[in-house]
Amino acid sequence: MAVDFELKERYNVNDLVQLIKVLRAPGGCPWDRKQTHESIRKNFIEETYEVIEAINKNDTDLLREELGDVLLQIMLHTEMEREKGTFDFDEVVNELCQKLVIRHPHVFGDSVAKDSFEALGKWDEVKLQTKGMKKQSESMLKVPREFPALMRAQKIQQKAAKAGFDWDDLSGAVDKLYEEINELKIALEQGSQPQIEEEFGDVLFSCVNVSRFIDVDSEEALTASTDKFLNRYLIVERLAQERGVDMKEASVERLDLLWDEAKRIIAAKAKMEEL
Repeated sequence: MAVDFELKERYNVNDLVQLIKVLRAPGGCPWDRKQTHESIRKNFIEETYEVIEAINKNDTDLLREELGDVLLQIMLHTEMEREKGTFDFDEVVNELCQKLVIRHPHVFGDSVAKDSFEALGKWDEVKLQTKGMKKQSESMLKVPREFPALMRAQKIQQKAAKAGFDWDDLSGAVDKLYEEINELKIALEQGSQPQIEEEFGDVLFSCVNVSRFIDVDSEEALTASTDKFLNRYLIVERLAQERGVDMKEASVERLDLLWDEAKRIIAAKAKMEEL
């Protein structure tokens, strides 16, 4: 069955718009036609993380491919709304361009921004005005609950800090972290699971507070620590296998010795790479 789409050697964004229409139209792809916003919402998250992976790997070919996959998600969601008569891709682009112009008064208006910090301040200021928000709490409530927990905590804390609700310096954030750890210890002694969960959450939230003051992204820091643990564990597992050690039966002391050896192996390898 012929479809209304011209096959080419090279395509542009207009071809993409038409292609998605064809895939979603009667006679198109059964899978594409079946999808809804809800059915593919997790796909959007997965594709976004794959873009981050490409960036972390500094792989431009992979980045180009993964950006295309993210764009596919945008096009599918947009086509679903076009079919309902609410908006189309041109309207998405128009709204984005208008927002960019309005939120860059230091580029398209009389305002001035000497550096990136001031530019971001202008953006936030205009954002609050255009969305009719008078209080910082309104912008805090706009941070999606669906964000990764550490990212959401950091963003909400940053917005609170802009309203002046923050520690004077790092020492206040660190003292609060110790306070929350002590409260977690008390909860553990009392054995109340709901209280334990609450206090543990407060410890994590306080860790994020500290991360802001030391200019560390909490999400990326935890990812790096998880990578470090995994790399060390793989070496521990290999060492245990080579020496006939049953990790399930081995003592904590024996495993700790293997862990320390794994750390030395990784450190030696890093030193060799520096030479």
